[in-house]
Order: sequence, then C-alpha cells, then structure tokens
Amino acid sequence: MKDRSVDEVVARLRGHLRPDQISIHPVERLVYGYDATWAEGVPDVVVHAESTADVAEVLRIADELEMPVVPRGGGTGLAGGSVPMVGGICLNLARMNRILEVDPVDGVAVVQPGVITYELQKAVEAHGWFYPPDPASLYMSTIGGNVATNAGGPRCLKYGVTRDYVLGMEVVLPGGEVLRLGGRVMKDVSGYDLKHLFIGSEGTLGVITEVTVRLLPRPPALGALAVAFDHLESACEAVVAILSSGVLPLMAELMDQGVMRAVEAFHPYGLPVEAEALLLLAADGEEEAVRRDLARMAREVQAFGGRVVRIATDAESATHLWEPRRQVSPAIARLATHKFSEDITVPRSRIPQMIRHIQQIAQETGVPIVLYGHIGDGNLHPTLLCDRRNPDEMNRVAQAATRIFQAAIELGGVLSGEHGIGLLKLDFVSQAFPPIAIEKFWAVKLLFDPKNIMNPGKKLPLPRNWS
Repeated sequence: MKDRSVDEVVARLRGHLRPDQISIHPVERLVYGYDATWAEGVPDVVVHAESTADVAEVLRIADELEMPVVPRGGGTGLAGGSVPMVGGICLNLARMNRILEVDPVDGVAVVQPGVITYELQKAVEAHGWFYPPDPASLYMSTIGGNVATNAGGPRCLKYGVTRDYVLGMEVVLPGGEVLRLGGRVMKDVSGYDLKHLFIGSEGTLGVITEVTVRLLPRPPALGALAVAFDHLESACEAVVAILSSGVLPLMAELMDQGVMRAVEAFHPYGLPVEAEALLLLAADGEEEAVRRDLARMAREVQAFGGRVVRIATDAESATHLWEPRRQVSPAIARLATHKFSEDITVPRSRIPQMIRHIQQIAQETGVPIVLYGHIGDGNLHPTLLCDRRNPDEMNRVAQAATRIFQAAIELGGVLSGEHGIGLLKLDFVSQAFPPIAIEKFWAVKLLFDPKNIMNPGKKLPLPRNWS
C-alpha cells in the first residue's frame, strides 16, 4: 500500500468518524497486528467501529480506494485469521458490544459482534435460558468471531456448533451495502440460505454487525466424571463405545499425560498425572437422567481399563471438575518457546487410528506433540512444541504438520473443526479440495467481494489459472 493511499484513506475516514475511532500510532498498530498464533502483521490504520453505520462508511471508502480490510474481534484466533498481513485497515469491532435483546418468548437473543461469549451466556441464563456454544476462549472471544469461524467447544458434542444457533444476521458488504439475512424464526426455506455462507467465512465476504441466536431452556441438572487410563488408545476406544451405547454426553474431552502434567504445573488440581490419558465426561438434563447417564458411562469406561477418579453430581462441582480443561492452552504455552496448535477432525470411529498416526509422526520427526481435544466429535488438538528460532526444528515441525493433515484427510477427516483456515493452514487447502471446488469458493468470494479487499490472503488459496 503506497503512503499516498494510506494518507487518502485516513483523510476520508476522518471525515466520517471521530478522532478517537482512528489510529495510525505505531504502537497501537502493532497491538492490533497479531492474534493467539505466532503470525504477525502491521495494519496501516486501526478503526474502532461503534455502529453498523461506521462499518458501512469504512467499507465504502475501502472499496473505493481498494484498501484491504481485516475485521477483528477479541483477537483470540488460532489460525492467523485476524492478522493484517498486507497492511490496510484493521476494523476493530470490540466496541460494538451490546446485547440488544433477550426474548424469552421467542427464545432468541440479538447481539452486536463484540459481545463476549461468556457475557451472553450469563445474560440469557438470568432469564432461564441457555446458549450452548462454548469455545475454550469464551471469557475473551466475541460472538462475531465465533460466527466468523463457526466456533465449537466441548458442549458441541451434544448441542452442535455456532452455526446451529444462528437464526439471522446483519452484514455489511464491500461498498457499504447493509444486508439482513434470516430472522428470528426457527424454520425458514423462503430463499437461498445466504447467512450460512458468512458463518465460517473468516471475514472474507463482509463484516458481521449483528447476530440473532436461538436459545434453549436451561437444563436443570449437570454432572461430570474424570476417568484415568493407563493407555491413551484405551481412552479413545472407550469414547467410541460410549457413543455407540446410546448415551450422548454433554462433553467428552481428552487430555494426554503431557497436557495433564502441564496443567498441574500451571495450577494444581490433583490430576492423575501418572496416567497416560484423562477423559472428562459430562451429562446434563433432568436430575434422574443425569445420574443414569453418569452410571452408564462409568460402566463403559471400566470395560477399557478406565478408573473413575472423580465424580461431580451437581453443577458447581461439575464446573470445578472441568476447570482444568479451560487452562490447557496457557499451560501448554509454558512447555516451549512456541507452540503450533492444530484442530483436525476425523470420524469418531477413526479416532484411535488418528491417535496412532500422531504418536508415530512425533516419534519419526522428533517433534514433541501433546494431545488434547473434543474427542467425542473427533476434533483433536495435536500441539507441536517448538522454537521458531531454530530452522532445523521448524523444518521438522512443517513435516510433522503436513503428515498430520494428510493422515486426517486420508481417514476421511478435515483440516479444521473450529479454528478455521486463516493464514496458517492455507497451503494445505488444495490437498483437501479438488481444483473445481476451490474455483467455486472463489466464485462465491468474488460475488460478494469483487475487488478482494476483505481479509485477502486468508481462507482460500489461489485457484488454478489465476491471473
């Protein structure tokens, strides 16, 4: 981006926004140049939008001057999706953080994109309702970012991911046009379901400025189990058996020994660090059903050598039992200078095979890999520990990551279950999709964003014969 173009866009922005909404200060630009990965970039200007009208003005100006726009929420992404790698405008939506409505009659909530996930959950629970999606970063991540990446979390095993709760949205397209999609009804086949194109689009089609989500009645009871296994594969097999038995847990999470030891060193919880694996299982619903499901899961895991090391029979103790899972990411960050966290997903019947592949890859490449994840739905987070300053080590990390992606695809899986493609997985997309599919992706992209200003260089690799 030429300095003249930056000066021009800043001058145009100042004609429509307050001075405190625009920053070209070097330090603030650096602050908005990274996410939860090691990717780094520097925007030319940071804009703090406070309304849909603000966003529309920014996109109108950016489209006219063909300046890239990178939408940003909480900055908790794990794929480099909100990192401005080609400069341009960082469009910060964190100030658009109001819960506009909670309607217990229709069972919906209407929120701005900067609302923190946890704050929405607490707000609707005060009305006796329940918003199920719960990414691990729920205390920091925003609803807009959740929608843009189709975030999941532990509870998605039973309740589904973010897309299953989005009924309607307001989006601003390049050029400043405001488009409302869907509404607040539970069923709608009146037209093409364009809103689902924006869910998981990672800011490459437009900017989400309002979201209407459906709510569920809050379950009256909650319980949980912590189960230790001497063998990692046994834990995986036990989960498959539980799901095949007719029990649908609220959550089924896996932590290997390396992860347990990291969490215990970070914050002592009394985890069974002598075991090779830990399963955290939960059930919700009516009190009697919760007791029954916990008992059935306990019987199933024992058949695979699982030892129930802790039982929680009420919501407060269950929440405490699950707290170590929330601490996994910061705990692992202490194990090495850098970490490369993945989120491949495979069919649940092939989880044990995927685990074996990961163990073999770690052994053959010499890259330490710790493993945790939403094992109940096959969404695993193999985390590669490394030091980016060591070129040889990073070559081996690249080899290990490539082999993990290839193994997942060969087993009928996908590159990402919830983090998104962003920047870090871009080179692998062509392995997961045939060229014709990538061409169709680009046809959709250019339909909404013909000048390719929305988060360029993310989500989609260039198609064949691109000129």
